[in-house]
Amino acid sequence: MVRHSIHAELLKRLGERRRFIQVVAGPRQVGKTTVVRQAMAASGIPVHYASADEPTLRDRTWLEQQWDLARLKARAEAHGALLVLDEIQKVHDWPTTVKLLWDADTHAGVPLKVVLLGSSPLLIQSGLTESLAGRFELIPAPHWSFGEMREAFGWTLEQYVFHGAYPGAAELIDDPNRWRRYLLDSLIETTLSRDILLMTRVDKPALLRRLFQLGCAYSGQVLSYQKMIGQLTDAGNTTTLAHYLELLNGAGMLTGLSKYSHGGVRQRGSSPKLQVLNTGLATAMDHRSLSEARHEGDHWGRLVESCVGAHLLNSSLGTEIEVMYWRERNLEVDFVLQRGKTVVAIEVKSGARRQSLPGMEAFARMAKPKRQLLVGGQGIPIEEFLSRPATYWMD
Repeated sequence: MVRHSIHAELLKRLGERRRFIQVVAGPRQVGKTTVVRQAMAASGIPVHYASADEPTLRDRTWLEQQWDLARLKARAEAHGALLVLDEIQKVHDWPTTVKLLWDADTHAGVPLKVVLLGSSPLLIQSGLTESLAGRFELIPAPHWSFGEMREAFGWTLEQYVFHGAYPGAAELIDDPNRWRRYLLDSLIETTLSRDILLMTRVDKPALLRRLFQLGCAYSGQVLSYQKMIGQLTDAGNTTTLAHYLELLNGAGMLTGLSKYSHGGVRQRGSSPKLQVLNTGLATAMDHRSLSEARHEGDHWGRLVESCVGAHLLNSSLGTEIEVMYWRERNLEVDFVLQRGKTVVAIEVKSGARRQSLPGMEAFARMAKPKRQLLVGGQGIPIEEFLSRPATYWMD
């Protein structure tokens, strides 16, 4: 199974004469390794693949050994060779070592192409933009879209809204308990207790876990940091919560949308709108079945809105689009997309009955958006909206 756009982009770049390190980065279980292996098979050149995702310690010596094995293949072939290093962020001080090896090959004219796989944006924060500036290109691998899950597994809109976008769990949805345990144990727990804690310092891991649980419960809702502190024990201060929210975002789990500010002055102290990056995370933490969730109107409406928000965030990765929300007093717009001076306002309605949109009207008078989109209800069908990337609505 192929993530077509990622596969095509990677092959195109590997076929170019320009030399850049290609970095395929994204959360756990989104198919990074699978799509790169498919590109390896289609590249037509010798490949050396190695993964640092093993219990034994990976250090500079291991990385140099893998690189030398790939160099031998590159020097023996007229068209060079390809080195693929998976879970690169688990190698100690990998950015410095990669920089030295890459620069040495550039100077010596070694025809070696390099692809790195890892978690994003924690991978980038770990040294890409500093040590390897000017030497790499990023290919984001976000959570799967509705179109990809529908093509691969024949999912309906309701299945996608509820179960989210983890391909590895798709075959388990007919056994709800098994599906939920897979997400809780193999994805959520592993990310919280292993990936984040191994990659950065977390002084209060229990707080990080509780913040994630809170974010799942309140996804699609604006919640001030002070209210979060009130909901969490030993919550520390707002700076700690904001930092932990950034870590969860970096792991592809949960983020806090910023409030749109007309005139470009960002209100960083404003209350974030909590947003899961994959609705399967929220439903796995909940005890409702798909049938129960579907028949609880308010709960289902929040799930649909969270699904739209996750889609906008995932499909805008690698672009200049920023996803925000807007609220003034009791007036609100669910999502605001901004790219440069272009602004698009989006309101999500999960019911069929048309409702008045005073928030949209007030926002339009103030921000003069290029488009005002109603998703669901009597507006754009949700299924159609989820089938197009965020860039489509900006152009």
